[in-house]
Amino acid sequence: MYEVELKLRADHDEVRPRLSELGADAAGTVVQRDTYFDAPDRNFAETDEALRIRRERHEGDDEQRAAVTYKGPLLEDASKTRAEAETGVDDGEAVREILLGLGYDPAVTVPKERTRYVVDDCTVTLDTVDGLGEFVEVELETDTDLEAGPEGEECLDALRSEAAAVVERLGLDPTEQIQTSYLGLLLAEE
Repeated sequence: MYEVELKLRADHDEVRPRLSELGADAAGTVVQRDTYFDAPDRNFAETDEALRIRRERHEGDDEQRAAVTYKGPLLEDASKTRAEAETGVDDGEAVREILLGLGYDPAVTVPKERTRYVVDDCTVTLDTVDGLGEFVEVELETDTDLEAGPEGEECLDALRSEAAAVVERLGLDPTEQIQTSYLGLLLAEE
């Protein structure tokens, strides 16, 4: 799977009325705690990869869920597009112990609250990230191999344009997008 994402700093109080005007469908709020790991065999900061365990709790739900995610390097400069593989796990703590046993070290934990909406085919997420502030992400996912020549490039162009159009409809400027992950932004703050 590939994820095409545009992320911008934005005041949520200014974006919410726009979401309402667009008839966005609310998709719920979740509190997430992402723990990123460093690999024993390569530097993820240099290879632009990420490995994380995400623990999350949905609003109004006492049950915590966990998933493990690998994110590949960015594919382009025009959006935050990368290959991503994620799967739910029964026990996030057991996966943490497995990674520790294999020599992976926890690097940074990123706590955030996310409120999701659906606009057209895009997921619009209002993120409040501890230590960083408020952001808006507009995201689309595809199973098309975006690295597979002209067909992939054409699909990527279409998805990026669709995400940029939603960003503009929210009253934001897609040219102000941030390519850096929350992990990278937090590490830069240190």
